[in-house]
Parts: sequence; C-alpha cells; structure tokens
Amino acid sequence: MYPDNTPHVPVQRAVEVHQPTPLPPAVTVSAPVVPVQPDSVPAVASVVLPDGRVVTGYAINPTQPQPVVAKPPVSRAAVNVALGGVGFLAVCGGLLLLTTFITALTALITQLITLAAVIFGGWVAVQVFSASSRQGGTTVNIRKATFKRNHFHG
Repeated sequence: MYPDNTPHVPVQRAVEVHQPTPLPPAVTVSAPVVPVQPDSVPAVASVVLPDGRVVTGYAINPTQPQPVVAKPPVSRAAVNVALGGVGFLAVCGGLLLLTTFITALTALITQLITLAAVIFGGWVAVQVFSASSRQGGTTVNIRKATFKRNHFHG
C-alpha cells in the first residue's frame, strides 16, 4: 500500500462538536382566550392550543362545487328506437342459435341411423355367411321323419 521505507503517521484532524441550543419555554398567556368569530376569514389563521401555544397558518378556502350542467332530455323516439334495435338483435341471435341447434340435432339423428344400419347390416351379413359355411344344414326329426332343409327324406 505504502512505498517501502516511508514512515506513516496518521493525519490528525480537528473535531468540531455541536451542542444543541435549548429553546425557551412557551410563554403562557395570562388572559383567558375567548374565541370570537371574525367578520371574514383572515388570510392567515391563528389557533391557540390548550397549553397556550399559538399555531399560525394559511386559511383554506372551502372549495365551491362545480355547477351541475343540465342534461338535455332524451326523446321517447330515441329510446324506442334503441330498445327496438336491442330486441331485434336478441331475436336474430335466438333464431341463429335455434337454427344451429336444429342442424346439430339433425346431424346426430342421421349419424345414429347410419350406425344402426351398419350394425344391422353387419349382423345380417354374419348370419348369411355363417349359414352357408355349414355343410350339413339343419336336421329336425318329427315322428321318425327327417327333414333336411325343407326336403323330406323318408
């Protein structure tokens, strides 16, 4: 840090000590304070606290509300036209939803009918192809008569 062979002596600085200055005690007013309403609000207001201290500040003028601007009345015709437009849009939306529902229901019924036809057709095909694959056919014995596929053999 320091070059070699250089003696290091710390630098001494003067230290200043600040002592707080005490405030003089508040002077109490010997006469009783009677609040009096002034004729007008002064530019600077003063308030005497119960312990005798006086607080002075600027008075705040009360804000005046903005005058209410009269709104022009809305005509009955404008209200009726607006409500009619809203009603028309509601009816159109309802009809659109109804049409969509009917279309979806029709598609569902069509798919169910197609599914039933495929299942029934498959069942019929299984019955036809399984019956032709049998060699002997159906044999029924009634009173010692033998019927084989609608042919009587006696």
